[in-house]
Amino acid sequence: MSTVTTAPKPSVPQNDSASLMPKKLARARPLFDPEIVGRAARASFAKLNPITLVKNPVMFVVEVGAALTTVFLIRDIFIGAGGIGFSVQITLWLWFTVLFANFAEAMAEARGKAQADSLRKSKTDVLAKCMTASGQIKLVAGSTLRSGDIVVCDAGTLIPGDGEVIDGIATVDESVITGESAPVIRESGGDRSAVTGGTKVLSDHIRIRITSNPGETFLDRMIALVEGAERQKTPNEVALNILIAGLTLIFLLAVITLQPYAVFSVAQAGSGSVPSVSVLVSLLVCLIPTTIGGLLSAIGIAGMDRVMQHNVLAMSGKAVEAAGDVNSLLLDKTGTITLGNRQAVEFLVADGVTDEELADAAQLSSLADETPEGRSVVILAKEKYGLRGRHIPEKEATFIPFSAYTRMSGVDFEGRRLRKGATEAICKFALDGGGQIPGNFQEISDRISRSGGTPLAVADGGRLLGIIHLKDIVKGGMNERIAQLRIMGIRTVMITGDNPLTAAAIAAEAGVDDFLAQATPKDKLEYIKKEQAAGRLVAMTGDGTNDAPALAQADVGVAMNTGTMAAKEAGNMVDLDSNPTKLIEIVAIGKQLLITRGALTTFSIANDVAKYFAIIPAMFMATYPALGTLNIMGLHTPQSAILAAVIFNALIIIALVPLALRGVKYRPLDAASLLRRNLLIYGAGGILAPFPGIWIIDKLLAALHLA
Repeated sequence: MSTVTTAPKPSVPQNDSASLMPKKLARARPLFDPEIVGRAARASFAKLNPITLVKNPVMFVVEVGAALTTVFLIRDIFIGAGGIGFSVQITLWLWFTVLFANFAEAMAEARGKAQADSLRKSKTDVLAKCMTASGQIKLVAGSTLRSGDIVVCDAGTLIPGDGEVIDGIATVDESVITGESAPVIRESGGDRSAVTGGTKVLSDHIRIRITSNPGETFLDRMIALVEGAERQKTPNEVALNILIAGLTLIFLLAVITLQPYAVFSVAQAGSGSVPSVSVLVSLLVCLIPTTIGGLLSAIGIAGMDRVMQHNVLAMSGKAVEAAGDVNSLLLDKTGTITLGNRQAVEFLVADGVTDEELADAAQLSSLADETPEGRSVVILAKEKYGLRGRHIPEKEATFIPFSAYTRMSGVDFEGRRLRKGATEAICKFALDGGGQIPGNFQEISDRISRSGGTPLAVADGGRLLGIIHLKDIVKGGMNERIAQLRIMGIRTVMITGDNPLTAAAIAAEAGVDDFLAQATPKDKLEYIKKEQAAGRLVAMTGDGTNDAPALAQADVGVAMNTGTMAAKEAGNMVDLDSNPTKLIEIVAIGKQLLITRGALTTFSIANDVAKYFAIIPAMFMATYPALGTLNIMGLHTPQSAILAAVIFNALIIIALVPLALRGVKYRPLDAASLLRRNLLIYGAGGILAPFPGIWIIDKLLAALHLA
C-alpha cells in the first residue's frame, strides 16, 4: 500500500551569495544613520556652489545675502568699525541657514545613494555562453553583449544581462533585485519570461535573448533612479517653486526700498539710525519663505524613497506625485481583489444523494489533483465530513488528469468511474453512461453561477451526485480598504475576464464602484482613455505584454517585476515584489507626498506671517521709535530681536527635516477634512511657533550677553 503522490519537484540549490545581497532595494535605515549623516554633511558644503544653488531661487537669495554680509563684515574688520560681534553672528547664522537647507536635500539624496551603493556592489561582469549564428557556443564578457544576442545559462550561473527566455524553464534567484530569498520560475512564452541581469539560475537550463545594451540594463537604471541622478521636478513642484520665487522677488523689492525710506525718515526726524546691510539682509531672509524653500527638494526626493522602501521602483517623481492625485484605480480581480485561486466552499447534493456520498466521491476524484482548487476539495471533505486522504493502491487505480478537451478529471478505482469537471462535460459523461440528470441539478448549477461562483459537477459513472461550489475568495479586509479609497475620493474599478454575472457578484462582495467584465487589452485601453477624457487620473497594474498599451496610457502604470519586459518598459513604476495589491499603498504614499508638501508650505507661510508681527517692531525701533509700542514680546534690544529671528529661521529648517523625510502621517480622509486638519495643525502651528521660539532665543542671547 502506498499513498498517491505527485511527481517530485526538482531540488533548489542554496544560493551561496544570498548573504551578500541587499535584503531590500530600499531597506529602511535609521533616519540619522551616521554614514548617511556624514555623507549629507559633506554634500551640504558642496552644494554651496552658486551654480548648483541657483536651481533653488529662495536659498540662492539667502546665499547671496550671506555673501554680502560677509563682504561687509570683512570691510568692517579692516576699518575697525564697531558692532563686529553682532555682524559675525548674523553672518554665521545666514550661512547656517543655507547649510541647513542643503543638509535637508542632501539627507534625502544620501539615503538614495546608500541604496545605490548596495545595488552597485551586486553588479558583476560574468562570462556568458553566447550562441553564434552557426549555433556554436563561445565565451564572452557579459558587458559586451548586445540586444539580440542569444546566451545559454545553466544551473549555478549568473544571468549576464536583461532578456527574455526563449527556450526552457528554470528556477531563478532574484534576491539581488527583490531582496526575497524564495526562487521564482522563469519560462519561455507567457508572462513570466523576463529575466534580469545579475540574477542567478538555480536549476535547469534556459536560453535567453538579450534585450539590453551595455549600461542600459534594468539594474543600471535602478541605480541611476535610486541615486536621484534622473529625478526631475514634478509639475506641482515647479509651480510651487515659481510661487515662492515670486514671493521672494516681492520681498526683495520691499526690503530694498526700506533703505531710502529709512534715510529720509532719520533725516527728517533728526534722530534714530539707518538699518545696516546686515539688518536688511536678516529681514529679507526672515520674510521670504525659507522654510519651504529649504525643504521642498527633500520632500520630493523622500517621497520617491518611501516608494522604494516598499520595493517599488518609480521611474520619476512625477509618477509618485500622480499617484497622489489618482481619481480612478483599476484593479485586477485575480490576485488583487481575490486570493487568486478558487476554493471549494460547499457540496450541494442532487436528488436522492447523501452528503457523505458526494463528499467521498469528490475527495477521491481530487486526490491526484494538485491544483489549488483540487486541494481545496480534499480539505473541505476533511474539515466538513471528517474524510481523511485514503491510501489507494496505485496498481489498482487509474487517475485521469484534467484535459482542456474533456474538461474533467477523476479516477477509476474498484470498478467506479469517478469524475469531476464542468457541468456540461459531466452531464454528457453521465448520460453516455446511461444515467439521467436529476431534477434539481440544473437549478443548483444556475444558482451558483448567479452568485458569482463556479459549479463543478461530480459523477460516479452514470450517476450524477451533485455539485461542488467553487468560489473566488475576496481577500480579507478588501471591503474596508475599498471603503477607505472611496473616502479619499478614489473610484475603484475591477478588471476581470469573467462573465458579467460572475463579475457583478465579486464586485458587490468586494465593494468596488464599477467593474469591466470579459476585458480584452483593447477594452482596458479604451476604458482608461474614457476615464482620462472625463478629467480623471487613472492608475492600474499589469504584468503581461497584453497589458503594455494600458500601462503606457495610464497616468500611473505599475508593472510587476515577474512580468514581461514589454510591461516593465510601458509602466512608470515597477513593483519588485510583484504584489498587485501594492497599488493601494502607492496611492497612499503619493497622497502622503502631496499632504507633506502642502502641510509644510502652510506652516512656512504662516510662520513668515507671524515673524512679521513678532520682529519688525523690534528691528526698526531705532529707526521708527513709535514702533516700540508694538514690541508685544518685549524683546531685549533691536540687535537681539534680529539675531533671535535669524537663529529661529535657521533652526526651524533643521527641526523640520525629520518631518520632510518621514512625511506627514497620512489618514484616509476627504479633501475638505484634510484641508481643515492642515490649517488647524500646520497653519495655527506656523503662526504660534515663532512667538515662543524667538522670545526664548532672545532671552538666551541677553543672558549670554551675545546681543
